[in-house]
Amino acid sequence: MDVDELLNRYAAGERDFRQAVLIGADLRQVNLCEINLIDADLHQANLSGANLGGAKFKAADLHSANLSGANLINADMSGTGLGSVNLSEANLRGAKLVEVNLNEANLSGVNLSKVNLSGASLSGTKLIEAYLSGANLEGANLTHAMLNKANLEGANLTHAILSAANLTGTNLSGANLSMTKLIGANLSGANLSKGNLRGAIINWANLRGANLQGATLYRAQLHWSNLTEANLTETILIDTNLRGSNLRDVEMNGANLSGTIMPDGTVHT
Repeated sequence: MDVDELLNRYAAGERDFRQAVLIGADLRQVNLCEINLIDADLHQANLSGANLGGAKFKAADLHSANLSGANLINADMSGTGLGSVNLSEANLRGAKLVEVNLNEANLSGVNLSKVNLSGASLSGTKLIEAYLSGANLEGANLTHAMLNKANLEGANLTHAILSAANLTGTNLSGANLSMTKLIGANLSGANLSKGNLRGAIINWANLRGANLQGATLYRAQLHWSNLTEANLTETILIDTNLRGSNLRDVEMNGANLSGTIMPDGTVHT
């Protein structure tokens, strides 16, 4: 199927194009709202600026495709191959992205508010200044992801893997990070106020100047982390392990340190 045939059939009212082969197709700025492209091959296709609201891409191949600036509101992309895809400035509000492969993809500045990305693979993905407020990232793999200045306020990151991720200046206020792995992550200047970090593993992380006011770090692991100038006011650190960490100039007024293992190995009583 070529582009002209697709557009002519769509204009005639047809919407079901499942398993269509459109490798490298030029579909810039087209209106394909509500189209069914389940299991289609769109490898390296150019869909920049296209209107794909409510489209069905489940199990489709969109590797290396260009979806920059596309309207993907309420699109179903569950199980879709999106490796190395360009989604910069795309609108994915309400889209279904369960268990998608977005490794090395560019999602900088993308609107992913309240999107379901549970179990998604986002290793090395660029999410710089992306809007992920209220998003579901439970169990997602975000190893080496770039989340600089992204908005993850109130997001669900339970059991997510954020090892070696860049979260400098990221807004994680009120986020659920329980049992999350943040080993070697850069959280300098991040806002984690009132966040839930119960049982989180944050060893060898950079939390310089981070705001953890009112956060819960019950039984969290913070071995050899840099907390210089961090705000731990009224933070719950019960049974937290801070062995070897740098607490220089940390603000800890009202913090609960009961049972906490301090940097020198002593247990706070």
